[in-house]
Amino acid sequence: MPLRTKIFMKVLLLAICFCLRPGEVFCEEPTRQELRKEMQALKERIRLLEKRLEDLTKAPEQAPEGVTPEKVHGHGAGGVKGLADRVRTLEEHMKKRGVGKWADRISLSGLVEVAADYQDQDHHDRGVKDTSSSDITLATVELGVDAEASKHLGAHVLFLWEEDDTEPVDLDEGYIILDGKDVLPLYLNAGKMYVPFGRFESHFISDPLTLQLGETRETAVKAGYTDDLLDFSVSVFNGDVEETGRDDHVRSYVLSGRISRQFDTPWSVGLEAGGAYISSVADTNNLGDNQVASDYDGDGQKDIRDDVGGISLFLSLSFDKRIFLEAEYVGALERFEPGELAYDGGRGRKPRAWNLELAYAFKWNFEVGLKAEGSRDCGRSLADDFLPERQYGVVLNYEFFENAVFSVEYLRGIYDNDDTRDLWTTQVSLEF
Repeated sequence: MPLRTKIFMKVLLLAICFCLRPGEVFCEEPTRQELRKEMQALKERIRLLEKRLEDLTKAPEQAPEGVTPEKVHGHGAGGVKGLADRVRTLEEHMKKRGVGKWADRISLSGLVEVAADYQDQDHHDRGVKDTSSSDITLATVELGVDAEASKHLGAHVLFLWEEDDTEPVDLDEGYIILDGKDVLPLYLNAGKMYVPFGRFESHFISDPLTLQLGETRETAVKAGYTDDLLDFSVSVFNGDVEETGRDDHVRSYVLSGRISRQFDTPWSVGLEAGGAYISSVADTNNLGDNQVASDYDGDGQKDIRDDVGGISLFLSLSFDKRIFLEAEYVGALERFEPGELAYDGGRGRKPRAWNLELAYAFKWNFEVGLKAEGSRDCGRSLADDFLPERQYGVVLNYEFFENAVFSVEYLRGIYDNDDTRDLWTTQVSLEF
């Protein structure tokens, strides 16, 4: 650009500035004062905004009066954090009123089982017609509630519904728990419970014969010692079957012991073994409720001449948490008097049962199990409707979702008189 043109452009710009803001061209000092004022005003506004932002980002309990989570986060945007703040505020309010976090003290659990079965019954006596049947049932619905009132005091409640057995709903368990935890390795349970006579571990759908003979539910007091290795307990209760001529008192008991150990070997072996003694095996659920028929006193109360003690023994082994072996025995130590059991045919019987299972768990949530079990003096035929003398079976379990299992089972039972029963069962179970 030529020199003359540059000079002309500068003069033109000065003229425009003079016309638009003459005071700023010739009075530099007032312009600096105005700039200082504007800078100070801007700094003050920034300080106020920073203070406001600090107040708004405080926790609800620290926020100044009139500032709520809704004002901080709005009613639409930021809803997730707004909900968290509101929950925190509610918990603080509950603490002030002494309510506490009960959600941390109460836990719920449950089980739902739906089963379909088909059964063939073949009678050795040709004069008795063979039969078959099938059904679909809501086999089990359980709802458990465990509450911790304090560090050493709690309660357990279990509701049970079984189609055709416990309708509408049965209070299966309900007891108070007192334990020493880290202070003393002692505990005390009081209420309705399954006393520890038998372990009854099984990988099958159907209950093992040992459970059908030995399971015992009573209102009892159970006291014991427990640690990482041992568990010993004594349970006392008033049984349903009394000795002839004795008053109705709390005199039945169960002595139980168990040892459990995990061995750090290449196979990662797990061991659990134990046993129990019951003062009267007639107090077990199946014998006491269904099989004891004698009433010597004629008062409508089941009684027997002398108590018959019982014993249970079990062994459970696992290898690498993939191979499982279960073995158990439950039985009376003496014979009942003739006529005391409904099925004894006028002979003294000594009921006992055993169960042996082997299971293998594959990596893809699939398990296969085999079993052999049997009983003695627990009924001679299908007509007795008690326990087969020999029973064999296979089961396939597949966990298709977490805690959801689909199972298929086959059992063949053979009775003392050569009656047979073939039972196919499928089941879907969900545990939560």
